[in-house]
Amino acid sequence: MLFILVVTIGLFIWGKFTPDIVALISMLSLFLTGILDVSETLSGFSNPTVIMIAALFIIGEGIAQTGWTAMAGKKFVEWAGKSVPKLLVIITLGAGVLSGFVSNTGTVATLTPLTISSAWSIGTLPSKMLIPVAFGSNTGGLLTLTGTPPNIIASNALVEAGYGGFSFFEFALIGIPLLIITLVYFRYIGYKLLPKNKTNNKPVNIESTFHNWIEAYKVHDDYYRLRIRSISPLINTKMEDWQFEKDYHVSIIRIKRRHPKVLKGINPFIEFPNPQTELYYHDIITVKGSTEAINKLMITFRLGLLPLEPITDELKHNLINQEVGMTEVIVNPNSMLVGRKFRLGEYFKRYGIQLLAASRNNKPLQDKEIVVKAGDAFLLRGTWQSIEDLKKQHEHLVIIGSPEGMAKNVENLNFKSYIALGTLIFMILLMVFKIVPGAIAALLCAGIVLLTGCVTISKAYKGISWTSVVMIAAMIPMGIALQKTGTAQLIANGLVEHLGSIHPIVLLGGIFLLTTTFSQVINNSATAVLMAPIAMLAASSLNLDPHPFMIVIAISASTAFLTPIGTTTNAMVMTAGGYKFMDYFKVGAPLLLLLFILTLLLVPVIWPL
Repeated sequence: MLFILVVTIGLFIWGKFTPDIVALISMLSLFLTGILDVSETLSGFSNPTVIMIAALFIIGEGIAQTGWTAMAGKKFVEWAGKSVPKLLVIITLGAGVLSGFVSNTGTVATLTPLTISSAWSIGTLPSKMLIPVAFGSNTGGLLTLTGTPPNIIASNALVEAGYGGFSFFEFALIGIPLLIITLVYFRYIGYKLLPKNKTNNKPVNIESTFHNWIEAYKVHDDYYRLRIRSISPLINTKMEDWQFEKDYHVSIIRIKRRHPKVLKGINPFIEFPNPQTELYYHDIITVKGSTEAINKLMITFRLGLLPLEPITDELKHNLINQEVGMTEVIVNPNSMLVGRKFRLGEYFKRYGIQLLAASRNNKPLQDKEIVVKAGDAFLLRGTWQSIEDLKKQHEHLVIIGSPEGMAKNVENLNFKSYIALGTLIFMILLMVFKIVPGAIAALLCAGIVLLTGCVTISKAYKGISWTSVVMIAAMIPMGIALQKTGTAQLIANGLVEHLGSIHPIVLLGGIFLLTTTFSQVINNSATAVLMAPIAMLAASSLNLDPHPFMIVIAISASTAFLTPIGTTTNAMVMTAGGYKFMDYFKVGAPLLLLLFILTLLLVPVIWPL
């Protein structure tokens, strides 16, 4: 057992194989050596902890896909203004608060581009901001039961041992002080220790991307919004009755319903009008065409012209949302489209995508029919899924940027946004009042997020960190084996003999240091699985309440501040901030010491031994 344990830790540190593969190797080794039977070996895959964590990834993806994380991130930047210290505190606090309800990885993924953009815009470097985002998210995970997997693992270890688990917000009793000390540290000490790394990563955010598209494609020259007035002959007719593109050279891109009688039971937005789409009084139609064509259309059909917002805002508010987006596509020389002749826009309609503009040699293409050449660029609008599908079917079409990433950065909220937020609140209530077990609450709410379309099945599966889920499931048998073979008891006896005999708080400190040492090189979930049974046995050996020991396990497993490999969040900001290995140690060591001292001072007071 000791040999398998040491080899497993060694493989985690080596990093040659991904953590889930190492965990599976360890799990199979326990079976092949006869330490565990089949049911014990596979018990992790039916464990409520694993199921709950997988469901939480789906709920978190629903929050991200419906615009809440993007909106929150943008608000943080707005509140900071031009103050670097203020931005540092807000970004760190924002990362901490968000990670209490959304996965740490999702929080950092959302805030990283916003942090980089805001850092450049106020005259500082991303390297002065990104480590605080990562560390803030790790610390903020300690605000709630579901904030980070080690919390759930520690709580479930108590339940399985016959004790009461932690309530949903109980972690906040220690999480809030730890997050506050993290904020104070970065504001007055950590900021001075952060390196000034010059990186070439000034981001292209949605606003600047739209601005570039507007200038390159001259979108503002042929983009209008018209209102169907009460005297218009279009009222109560279908689009196919009028042949707008053929007879008037105008494309109808989007329709917004405004008449109260029409709105009953009808979606107020028709994102992709088709020939069967009916037109009603007071509709606002977004159209594309030349000035002459639009004037003719307005006179013929007695339409009113609506004033435009600044064009960038107009595009953002009118043409994109969490489901519908825009992208730029460039034709590669090897593309099957090169040399083909077709009417502009007709080809992309088969994919459910609108062609908004075309460009060749940085000049807008005005011809209605073209022969495609390598380097031609198209500005397209469609559902984010349609854009992804186009990318998959045309390997030689270069999609600029990441449609999936851009979708998460759209901060406009819609009805599904409030469903996703309501579902998260519902899950919290279920857990706070213990109406159903935590795993059932998470599964139920994940199902609501999926069934209401807040996130598609495909994106939900992409949003789940399968490496983490499989690794936790495969590491749970290690905890069983540690107890079954007496190895956990052996380690616990050593801790009790050398530390417990001095004072229980010294034992708590020893468990903290051992756990945090593992967490610097091993995934925090794996660390929690390894240390939970050891801490439980150490507590029972001295007839002490195991709750403070489990809290210490959760805290110390989330203090991987000394290396970039301890957590995914640390690794995510390494390249973006241009960090080196020693940067983490230099900035993280003082913070780790502060959290260690604060934990030993507060935990025995909040959860008496």
